[in-house]
Amino acid sequence: MAAAAADTWQPQEQGLREICALLEQQITPGSDQARIWQQLQQLSQFPDFNNYLVFILSRAQDARIEVRQAAGLLLKNNLRPTFSSLSPPNQQYIKTQILPCLGASDRAIRSTVGTVVSVLFQLVRVAGWPELLQALLQCLESNDLNHMEGALDAIYKICEDVPEDLDVDVPGLTERPINVFLPRLLQFFQSPHANLRKLALGCINQYIVVMPSALYMSMDQYLQGLFLLAQDPTPDVRKLVCSAWVQLVEVRPSFLEPHLRNIIEIILRANKDQDDEVALEACEFWSAYCDGNMPPDGLREYLPRIIPILLSNMVYADDDEALDDAQEDESFPDRDQDLKPRFHSSRFHGSEAGEDDDDDAVNMWNLRKCSAAGLDVLSTVFHDAILPSLMPLIQQNLSRMDDASWKDREAAVLAIGAVAEGCINGLYHLLPEIVTFLIPLLDDKFPLIRSITCWTLSRFSRFIIQSTEHPKGQEQFEKILMGLLRRILDTNKRVQEAACSAFATLEEDAAEELVPRLEVILQHLLHAYGKYQRKNLRILYDAIGTLADAVGAELNQPKYLEILMPPLISKWQQLSNADKDLFPLLECFTSIAQALGPGFSQFAEPVFQRCIGLIQSQQLAKVDQAAAGVLYDKEFIVCSLDLLSGLTEGLGGGIESLVAKSNLTDLLLQSCMDEAADIRQSALALLGDLARVCPVHLRPRLLDFLNVAAKQLSPIAVKEAVSVANNACWAIGEIAIKVGQEMSPVVLTVISCLIPILKSPEGLHKSLLENSAITLGRLGWVCPDVVAPHLNHFMQPWCDVLCAIRDDFEKEDAFRGLCALVRANPQLAAASLPYICRACASWHEIRSQDLHAEVCQVLAAYKQMLGTGWEQCMATLEPQIAQKLTIYGV
Repeated sequence: MAAAAADTWQPQEQGLREICALLEQQITPGSDQARIWQQLQQLSQFPDFNNYLVFILSRAQDARIEVRQAAGLLLKNNLRPTFSSLSPPNQQYIKTQILPCLGASDRAIRSTVGTVVSVLFQLVRVAGWPELLQALLQCLESNDLNHMEGALDAIYKICEDVPEDLDVDVPGLTERPINVFLPRLLQFFQSPHANLRKLALGCINQYIVVMPSALYMSMDQYLQGLFLLAQDPTPDVRKLVCSAWVQLVEVRPSFLEPHLRNIIEIILRANKDQDDEVALEACEFWSAYCDGNMPPDGLREYLPRIIPILLSNMVYADDDEALDDAQEDESFPDRDQDLKPRFHSSRFHGSEAGEDDDDDAVNMWNLRKCSAAGLDVLSTVFHDAILPSLMPLIQQNLSRMDDASWKDREAAVLAIGAVAEGCINGLYHLLPEIVTFLIPLLDDKFPLIRSITCWTLSRFSRFIIQSTEHPKGQEQFEKILMGLLRRILDTNKRVQEAACSAFATLEEDAAEELVPRLEVILQHLLHAYGKYQRKNLRILYDAIGTLADAVGAELNQPKYLEILMPPLISKWQQLSNADKDLFPLLECFTSIAQALGPGFSQFAEPVFQRCIGLIQSQQLAKVDQAAAGVLYDKEFIVCSLDLLSGLTEGLGGGIESLVAKSNLTDLLLQSCMDEAADIRQSALALLGDLARVCPVHLRPRLLDFLNVAAKQLSPIAVKEAVSVANNACWAIGEIAIKVGQEMSPVVLTVISCLIPILKSPEGLHKSLLENSAITLGRLGWVCPDVVAPHLNHFMQPWCDVLCAIRDDFEKEDAFRGLCALVRANPQLAAASLPYICRACASWHEIRSQDLHAEVCQVLAAYKQMLGTGWEQCMATLEPQIAQKLTIYGV
């Protein structure tokens, strides 16, 4: 094979046959894919290999359609990495050969050609391929169905991938490409061919978010087209119409307001469509409407019509995959595909750790779930106003007790759970009746009713806990607790999962209410431990960890530890260092270690050593997998670092001897420099925890740790990984109060990073702001002479952030720094006195008597120094601020 000019290149017969034969083998089931891939890779080294592929796709009429498609898909994959390095004649040959195939007689070939065209377009853009626009226009205006469909398919794929690239000025063209295409796309709304209507609408829908001026100016025509296509006989077209309304209500609601009544009528009809995908897309409208900037009253009158549709669509469809779960299956081992991907959240020091990902995010989204989510959103907007339409339907469904109606009963229980939070005011007085009704359903003969009842009870758990001060409330809580524990031991995996998750929610809300019942809870959880398969074991670990978080040191009693620890330690010993089932167990141990505190010391050494071993082997696997003997997976490092943090927090100074005998500080420094943000985040959290309890072991590498942590606070680093920056900032502050003056070499570097954070707080995590203010204060406290000359650069924004921090020991540290800095440079600080006063007034109460005395001295000194200027300063403050300062004697 060799390069040649685009107009003279011809394939060699032998090369053509060889490639076709390989492609034929590649699409044959059971063939040796690795060998075929290797041979294709070898052939791809020839400079004209892609010419062969485009020839097979476009002109090899003797080859099977599937072989030609395979050539096209291989070409598409090759173009991204290699097109720019091809010779200009070969580039031109590919572009020239692909265009005549836009109208190929076979739809599969047209589709593959559209995909290749889209990838090529992304590489060269409009200016690099002017012939493409001409070819697409000719096809659109040809009146030949194949050509029109091929062109629309290619345009659709371009719009889907890079819509903004058709909305640009192109040298040599009088109009932007989208301005030329849009009128023609709108005309296709009236085509007699369903696929052309679908593709044209799909193209324009890609522009709703970016909204080029061409679409903005044609909005009336587009909306009229949507109204026309709302009645289309083809479900795919009706689905795209609904998708358009949903996108418009999210990003351009003002366009819809004049037509709102018509649109809602269309959506109501579509929400009952025989085609589930159309109904699902329509159902998204209700949540989008409520989440957008539309007036709620626009929907209010339709609630009596919307709610019955939602409830009807919440009934399990006959083909719902969840119906496969309705069997006693606890003894069947889980398949790998049953195990959802799991996402460990790295340790985060601050006031607003991120929310957990919804477990259902990886489940299949369907009409039932969308309808329940829509009902939930409606309940948070309209609250009790939905109950008159909803409750009679729920009661009607629940009254149907025959076996054939179990799905209706199940949907009613789901609906009660969906509105639990939004309608709690209207439901609160009914709570005893609701709970009394739900408890027996925990023992229903249908597993999916048992599982949904667990979830619905968990939605009310916060409100049920609030009523436990009354005897009746206690009784109800007891019934729910025991009911969920029974279901944790269910014979159906789906019910086990729902009960475990519901119980974890109950634990978070109940906290100390669980203490008197700890023994029975542990007995049930550990009985489940003996019968669960892998998937539900993960959820059980979470329930055990949540229990430890909820009851804390109460767990540290021999009778509880005898139930809890042996099975967990046995599993811990069974699992290899390469087994991902270790992750949830590591998380579970983290919670237990923190809860037991010093009580965990009897289990600490093997756990500590295992974590060190895991980190070590994974750091080796990263550079030499064969030597490590395990596959690299950063989550082993993250979970191990977090467990070491839990041990440090739990054992306090008791961890010192374990750290002394290990190479933890070396591993930790390496982890603090890792390119993976979540490893750095967890490593810096551990750095701060170790600084609190055994700073002596950090001292030999102190400056290395401080410099690495300071790097995480640069503006670029903050932008890229705010949670890493947050933990770095916190760790520096923790180190500062332990090592004092030894911080001085890095103080100015750190402060130069903290000042931009305090000065530009917009969009930054609240926790990063608070930690920045506290760390700045701690640095000022231990190195006032270094920091004080720079007060004028940060005092005002610093005081603003200090005002918003809740009273605690960290705020006390920050104020010790404030007082030290003012004493070191009172003249420079005086310009910010009103801000200092507001910060001092933000305390409800300073519990430390010596700090209270320091603040009094600082303010009294200013009052004396300024004379009449003090009164002028007081006059600029809000009256309630000035009043609060009286507690400091000024």
